[in-house]
Amino acid sequence: MKIDWAALGSVFGVSLVATVALVSLFTLGIIGLSKQEQAAAQGGSATLARTGAYACFALCLAAVAYGIYLIVV
Repeated sequence: MKIDWAALGSVFGVSLVATVALVSLFTLGIIGLSKQEQAAAQGGSATLARTGAYACFALCLAAVAYGIYLIVV
């Protein structure tokens, strides 16, 4: 049995980058929603924060759906 260390390292690297990117996007979405609540409490408009948060969550959903697609197909 021979292990292809280069392929294993490549898979590890891509998995690490994808995980960090997905967690970062979700965190930005949560921050956007908290900024929305702060703006609403201060009487301002929170449209930009809400739109950015929803965009981050949509990108997270798209990444997860693409991952499932890659596994199934």
